[in-house]
Parts: sequence; structure tokens; C-alpha cells
Amino acid sequence: MLYDFADGVVGSANRFVLSSRYTARTLRLLRERSARFEVIHVPSLTVEDTLDMLDLGDSAGADAEFTARTVHALADGRPSYVQSLSGELRHMRDAGGPGGDDAVSALAALMGIGGRIANDCNFCYELRLHRARGYGALKAILEILADEEGLTLTEISQQLQRTPGSTKDYLSWLEDVDLVLSRQKRYSYVDPLLRVWVRLHCRPSQPTDDELAREVHRYALPRLPQPTEPALVMASAGAVPSDDDRKAWGIIEID
Repeated sequence: MLYDFADGVVGSANRFVLSSRYTARTLRLLRERSARFEVIHVPSLTVEDTLDMLDLGDSAGADAEFTARTVHALADGRPSYVQSLSGELRHMRDAGGPGGDDAVSALAALMGIGGRIANDCNFCYELRLHRARGYGALKAILEILADEEGLTLTEISQQLQRTPGSTKDYLSWLEDVDLVLSRQKRYSYVDPLLRVWVRLHCRPSQPTDDELAREVHRYALPRLPQPTEPALVMASAGAVPSDDDRKAWGIIEID
């Protein structure tokens, strides 16, 4: 029916705006269709977009920009995650406690049981897997990639204990619903936060608070922006520093 629908749209005199959450399937559907279709990829949010969604006001200054960069990095520029983090940070500020700009703590709260981002990941995970084939095998591959990303087809097939041929089929089905992608023949998650969710929640027991904090910090640390520190300047511009000055500033001379 989907191909008949696309052919009907091509033959119609009307104009349509269509959207899909499945990028790979959409591109395959339109690959051999009329040039009437123009594919527009929705871009990720920018840091400026994130700052607007946070609604921190002008008084925060540089701190607001740093918070926006942090939220943008943690959310991978995805609007739903930015919106969830923005709401959680606002709730933390309204509660009057410390950490009203602590995006990592906000993410940990949202990734816990019943958290909004955890629920979004659960929905995405089940929705896409049920629209692919090989549900059980696909879950096993996602759990393998949750433990270690960047694996090759051979490495995944060995851990899965399946032949490379069947494993390649499974991976193509995961790519078909935009759960994994391949770069230089190495596979990883499309959504990095979904990987964190799988590590936390796709196991027999619920995660403890310590495990939740550990996984979120493991995810956040390599993504956190570094604060910009002003360069140290000499008070007497243009003056040649004396030996005492060099010692005071901790300058090391290297020939």
C-alpha cells in the first residue's frame, strides 16, 4: 500500500507535505520515484535554539550560554530531549534547591524509572523493533552494541553466535528502522541516549541509584563543554617581566 500511495501522490495534481520518523525507509521508497519529491532532512537544534528553549533570561549571561551548550551536548541536539531537560531544570530552579543549572543531575532524574526521557526511549525502542523483523535477535544485537560500540560485522556475529550472513541481515533490519548506523563498517547507535537507556533498563533487575548515576556520568563526561577561562595578562602591558615576576606567575622558560 505504501508504494501505491507514493505513486498516487506522484500522479496527483495536488501538493503534499509528508513526514516520517523512518529516514532510511523514506529514502528507499523515493529512490526511484518522480523528481516531484523534495526530501528535506530536519536539522538538529543549534546551541542558540537550545538557549531559547531553556528560557533562562538575559541576566544569566555566560552561565546561560554554558548551560545551553551543556544541554545541547547531552541531548545530542534532539528537540524532545532538550525540551525534557529544559523542563526538569526549570522544576529544579522552582523547587529552590541547589543544582538549578546542573544538566547532568537533570538527565539522571529523567533517565530513571518513570523519567520522561526513559519513557521516550522505551517508546522508541519498542516502536521501531516491532516495525522490523527478527525482534529477539535485534534486541540481542542492541545489547551487544550497548556494551561496546564500533564493532564490526564479524565481531557482532561472534558474540551473537550466528553466521555473518544472518547477522548482516539483522543489522540491515536495524538500519532500516534507524536504530543503528554503520561508519567504515563499524556499527553504533543512531541515538546515543537510547544506548544509555538499554544499558540501564534492558536487564533483569531495575537500576540502582548508584548505577544510574554511574551510567549517566559515563555518558556525560566526554560530552560536557569546557568552560572558557580568561587568559592571564600582565598588569603592565608591554613591560618585560623580571625574574621575580616570572616566579610569581609560574612561567617556565624553555630554550
